[in-house]
Amino acid sequence: MAGPVIFERIALIGLGLIAGSMGLRIQQDGLAREVVGTSRSAPTREAAEALGLCHRITATAAEAVRDADLVVLCVPIGAMEAVAREIAPHLKPGAVVSDVGSVKRAVIEAVQPHLPEGTHFVPAHPLAGTEHSGPHAGFPELFENRWCLLTPVTTDADAIDRVTRLWQALGSNVEAMDPDHHDRVLAVTSHAPHLIAYTMVGVADDLRRVTDSEVIKYSAAGFRDFTRIAASDPVMWRDVFLNNREATLEILGRFTEELFALQRAIRTGDGEMLHDYFTRTRAIRRGIIEAGQDTAAPDFGRGKPR
Repeated sequence: MAGPVIFERIALIGLGLIAGSMGLRIQQDGLAREVVGTSRSAPTREAAEALGLCHRITATAAEAVRDADLVVLCVPIGAMEAVAREIAPHLKPGAVVSDVGSVKRAVIEAVQPHLPEGTHFVPAHPLAGTEHSGPHAGFPELFENRWCLLTPVTTDADAIDRVTRLWQALGSNVEAMDPDHHDRVLAVTSHAPHLIAYTMVGVADDLRRVTDSEVIKYSAAGFRDFTRIAASDPVMWRDVFLNNREATLEILGRFTEELFALQRAIRTGDGEMLHDYFTRTRAIRRGIIEAGQDTAAPDFGRGKPR
């Protein structure tokens, strides 16, 4: 069903999970008259065209952003500066530039200096995704009832309002946040948990007393969920940790202190401490379900495997 057009032309730079899901939903709901996409990878461009992720696919970012009212950078954080340099001379006056990066301070420092005067930078981070990546991973419902955090650099109220309305139309709840606070919050809720998941899967891989076949065959729910998280895009997560190192290291330091306390309780047989700790942390899970960010259905609502 066609909705109100928020931007005449939207350019998506990078055509992975997030951009693909955006392109599909924008077209489905008529949120722009034209969606133009590009990727440095020719196979990715071909796949995106075959999947209909955009109205039009171009070979270069410079061509994609020409006459675009909104440009969304959907590339790894480490590539943001190079892309900003490439597109800057081709942005039309008054264009809004945004992104979908998981770190905000580093993206602002990489992109903002290269944007020409008269453009408006509204960084964004949709808190949505799966362990899958690439153009085939996108689907239009990805952002439904998820949060999108904006860390505006521009003070232009109209630009901020239009980006807000776009994400709301994509299905997201939207909130503005200071970029440094964003990076600290995400270090707790996303970045450190991912690193812990990668570490646990790495431990299982290195523990030669447990064979590979046993790790796979007897995976209980906890380890299975670690492997799902650890299957995420390695390039994206490499860049996240390199660009949010201070906040991530702070949270990992606190995690280490908590882990030492639990080790001591297990070693000394302090069952009361363990019970109290697990009771307190269990409440976080209930809060996430009550906030509509997950389901209480058995097996996290996955259903039976195909």
